[in-house]
Amino acid sequence: MKYLFLLCISVILSGNIFAQTNKTKDYTKAADSDAKAKAILDKVRKKYEAYNSLEMSFTLNMELAEQPKQTQKGKLARQGSKYRVEMPMQSVISDGKALWVIFPQNKEVQINPMPAPDEDGNFFSPETFFNFYNKGKFAYVLVNEYAQGGKTLQQIEFKPLDKNFDYSKLRMEVDKKTNDIASVKAFGKDGSRFTLTISQLTPNKTFASGYFTFDKAKYPGYHIEDLR
Repeated sequence: MKYLFLLCISVILSGNIFAQTNKTKDYTKAADSDAKAKAILDKVRKKYEAYNSLEMSFTLNMELAEQPKQTQKGKLARQGSKYRVEMPMQSVISDGKALWVIFPQNKEVQINPMPAPDEDGNFFSPETFFNFYNKGKFAYVLVNEYAQGGKTLQQIEFKPLDKNFDYSKLRMEVDKKTNDIASVKAFGKDGSRFTLTISQLTPNKTFASGYFTFDKAKYPGYHIEDLR
């Protein structure tokens, strides 16, 4: 579940900005946050919350210490309190009441209770994904604005206020014109880097009945462990 957290935010920009700015270093509470950054994030949240459903295609790059860079493509779908994440190495299905984590390579399924809305492992939930900044756990600031590929991107840097948080900072790129999240990056304290880039977003998509329900018949031979 660790890199699923990054997907959504899984939040942020390229390494050159990391070297150029550290404006959040003196922030000690959420109230220190930049009003301009909050205004941008509020626009993003309101836009996404207005959708009845959505499907998002993404690329996740994972850079771990002394390991080759890994790249995975996947999809995130949500409808109300239900969501589904499909990746080659790991998938997640939630009907809003429980969480099924599927490991195809090991042919295993774990059934978990739903995490509390503010838990890191629940980052993909609709309540958390677009509203995590508003929970009082981060200070954040608008650090840069630049043009790329015909778009104007706004970069927001997040500082976790909990010293025990696994990541030293998060960064997000937002399309200024459309208020869409373009990418998210998390910087692990162990030197790892996780970058989520959103390639396509389809709002108000209609999903087949049962899409957000785990169907045991589709996973023959899988070991299922119920941890609820």
